Formats: sequence, C-alpha cells, structure tokens
Amino acid sequence: MALRPRVETVFADHLASNSFPCLAAKTAHARNQVTHMVSGDIRCGRDDGRVAKAIQAFAARRKPEHVFHSLLVHFPDSPSLDEIQFEGALFARLQGIHDVDRIEFAWDTSVSNDPTDAKFSMSVGGQGFYVIGLHPGASRDARRLPHPAMVFNLHAQFEYLREQGRYDRLREAIIERDVAMNGSANPMLAVHGQSSEALQYSGREIDGPWECPFKPRGRAA
Repeated sequence: MALRPRVETVFADHLASNSFPCLAAKTAHARNQVTHMVSGDIRCGRDDGRVAKAIQAFAARRKPEHVFHSLLVHFPDSPSLDEIQFEGALFARLQGIHDVDRIEFAWDTSVSNDPTDAKFSMSVGGQGFYVIGLHPGASRDARRLPHPAMVFNLHAQFEYLREQGRYDRLREAIIERDVAMNGSANPMLAVHGQSSEALQYSGREIDGPWECPFKPRGRAA
C-alpha cells in the first residue's frame, strides 16, 4: 500500500496536463470518485484474482446514477512496452480477470460478449464496463501515463447519461477539447453500438483487419 499515494499523485498530474481532454475523468477525480488499486507487472497474471474481486466489489456498490465513478488499476512494476506489446498485455489481463469472474458471474445481458459485436463491453461482476488502457508508450498524449494502468468505467453510467440527455453534450465537449489540445480527435473514439469497444481499449490506432485477443467463455459449471 506504500505505493498508493504515489500512483494517485501520478494520475492527478496526468489529469492536470494540457493534453488531457476527458471532462468525465476530471470530474470523477475532483469529486474523489476514483478508486485506485495497485498491482505489479501488467504482463503477469499473478494478481488477476485480486483485481477481479476488486472490480466485482466496485460493480456491486455502484448504481447507474452514480455517474463519474471509476476504478483504476495501476501496474507500476511493468517495463517499457510499445503499443502492440501493451495491447497484448491488456487483453491478457482482461482474459485472466474474466477467467476468475466467470466462476461466480454470468456476462451482463445488456451488452454483448462477442468482441466483434458493436454492442460489446467487458463484463465483470455481472456488470458491463468500458475499459481504458493507459501507458507511457501510447501514441496519444491523453493515454500516456508514466506506468501502465487500466480504467474501468461502468457501462450503465453512460446509458444513464444518455437517458438524461447529457451523454452527447459531454462527448462533443470532450472531442472539442481533444482537438484544441492535441490537434485532432481520437480516431478510435466511437459511440457504443457503432463499432466494438474492444477496438478502443488499448488506445492503439487500428486501421484494417484486427482480431481481438480476448476470448469470452461461458460461466463455469
């Protein structure tokens, strides 16, 4: 736990940078609604069970109307990885988390478990999540945290914002800020239902055929 203040400070500094456009993340941080946990090397599955349990607990205590809440898993013991290496490690961790989670929980029926489906979202604890990968080798500044990390945002909170008529305005504001700060909008950003979220998780720009490394499995008997 001695590492926790350091990773929280690193994340706060990242949000405060002139290249970070996401207003939702800034709001979550300002309201002290970001839950942090520390793992080790993102390439290693030793903590997959502990991380899965933490995400399950986070999912159990959140409601859709609890908007701008995030769980952030830090991997400060990781080496320097390029975008393809990070992508492989991120999906390996999602696979390990899923393999633990499926022992107790079925996939969230409000989202697809097929990574090629436009309605796909990662599911943990019976709840859909949008996952954001951050790491120092990211091509976009907004994803460039000094160490690898994975942000888990409940899919239900985005649906709640959409029902309240707030989602589109928030998304447009983030895109405008991204263009102003970084010169262009993230080309991988898409609305849920237009293309698979899996394409967006690692932050790598994908152009052309791509097969998601993550393979969902049914609930364990």
